[in-house]
Amino acid sequence: MHTFRGFNHPGIAKASALTIGNFDGVHRGHQAMLSLVRNEARNRGVPSCVLTFEPHPRDYFARILDKPNLAPARIATLRDKLAELEACGVDQCVVIPFNETLSSKTPSSFVEDVLVTGLGAKYLLVGDDFKFGAKRAGDYSFLVESGHNHGFEVARMNSYEVGGVRVSSSEVRSALARGDFVQVEQLLGRPYSISGHVVHGRHLGRELGCRTLNVRFLRSFQSHSSPAAQGIFVVEVLGLTKNPLEGVANLGVRPTIDSNDVNQGRVLLETHILDWPKELGQDGGYGRVIKVNLLHKLHDELKYDGLDSLKVGIQRDCDQARQWFQMRKQ
Repeated sequence: MHTFRGFNHPGIAKASALTIGNFDGVHRGHQAMLSLVRNEARNRGVPSCVLTFEPHPRDYFARILDKPNLAPARIATLRDKLAELEACGVDQCVVIPFNETLSSKTPSSFVEDVLVTGLGAKYLLVGDDFKFGAKRAGDYSFLVESGHNHGFEVARMNSYEVGGVRVSSSEVRSALARGDFVQVEQLLGRPYSISGHVVHGRHLGRELGCRTLNVRFLRSFQSHSSPAAQGIFVVEVLGLTKNPLEGVANLGVRPTIDSNDVNQGRVLLETHILDWPKELGQDGGYGRVIKVNLLHKLHDELKYDGLDSLKVGIQRDCDQARQWFQMRKQ
């Protein structure tokens, strides 16, 4: 998949079959849309294309209005979103910044500047609730009329259901928030995972006898978004050895630790491998890209009285994780 930052790029295809959205989580509803777009692209002999936004539009408005509650919890990082779009067979993804310039575009300007001039849309598929342009003034009817005027076809996809449940990013967020990973996997069509480069932290885990692999979930200090899943989880880690490694992970802001430490309060996924492979050496994880599947939630983040209490809590979490894995094998 070719990925571009912005649509004013010489490498972008001159014509495309296109869909637009945030695609947070790339759930089964998204996957159905992408399959249809790919089929329409083949029929027309043009590349399939996804237009998506970073930051999420609601995150942008939360920041400029200083109303953090407007920002949606994030299911996936941009890295993971792009990886899932590529896994769905998308030819081209264009990521554009959602900013003042874009948010103030009229529907007509968006169609002309982005869809026609920028992406050469020949076919456009949108969801049943799609709105766009300043004050969300553009809708499906406007797109159909614009398509007639500019020479592209417009289609709308109705809701996608699994087991009587409408699949949506909001539904995935709700399932993650309540720790229902069976439902999450049904909505996504795969285990929920987070990937990224392992980075150096404070190395506090060494002092606690519980070394961790640290992956940053959100890199921007300006983002009001938080991860849709937070707490302590039973996990498996891919990317270090041939087989998945069993572990326990903390996803959050570590309330027991000083927020002014080296990570400066950013959301981290800290994963402890229950049985660290000797062949990797003490520092074998740094710089590697790992994928962490969250399998089961143990509990929310806790604020301990101090490091001694934290150490006891970590050991209890590790014991519970081992018990969970043992039960799964029975």
